[in-house]
Amino acid sequence: MAWIGRDLKDHEAPTPLSQITGVILLAVGVWGKLTLGTYISLIAENSTNAPYVLIGTGTTIIVFGLFGCFATCRGSPWMLKLYAMFLSLVFLAELVAGISGFVFRHEIKDTFLRTYTEAIQNYNKNDERSHAVDNVQESLSCCGIQSYTNWSTSPYFFKHGIPTSCCMNSSDCNTQDLRNMTVAATKVNQKGCYDLVTSFMETNMGIIAGVAFGIAFSQLIGMLLACCLSRFITANQYEMV
Repeated sequence: MAWIGRDLKDHEAPTPLSQITGVILLAVGVWGKLTLGTYISLIAENSTNAPYVLIGTGTTIIVFGLFGCFATCRGSPWMLKLYAMFLSLVFLAELVAGISGFVFRHEIKDTFLRTYTEAIQNYNKNDERSHAVDNVQESLSCCGIQSYTNWSTSPYFFKHGIPTSCCMNSSDCNTQDLRNMTVAATKVNQKGCYDLVTSFMETNMGIIAGVAFGIAFSQLIGMLLACCLSRFITANQYEMV
């Protein structure tokens, strides 16, 4: 039995690998929520769960990584096979998600254009969408969709003018100036937000997609190692009999 234990120690690689990938997914999910949360909330209501999915998946992988460690220490073939099955499901899910995101990236742009236009038309400065619009305009120093003139069709403009989040210098902006398009042109940012946001999201989504594909293939390696270790243990059990 001692030589089997030594051989098992030499084959314990898959579980730390899966735990590392779980930590990476968890970190990417938290980063996505903190960094991309505002932009994602403007794409579609049901897209706001994406960072939470990554956080949940990362946590689950870490827990199953501990299960894999326990299975390896116990030298249990059926537990290792269950662990390999879990890794294969995670691999397929990550692969499908990555491919879908790449294929439908242009549809995401169209959706953002539509929902951002709706957010400007329904802007009231108080709800979550309005806060998201303000955050985008302030953080990217932009205004409107293609330009600040897009605000001229918003019901908010007729009562309050262009939002103060468009101002180049908040101390040099007042409601009277922002109600006058000619005067506002000298007070607000000229660039529209659509091109800046889509460029920002493409850059960051590329990072997320790269991490997802890297993690997916590391899960594949972990699955193969778990299967090989299970067969190794089973073969040694038969030899002992």
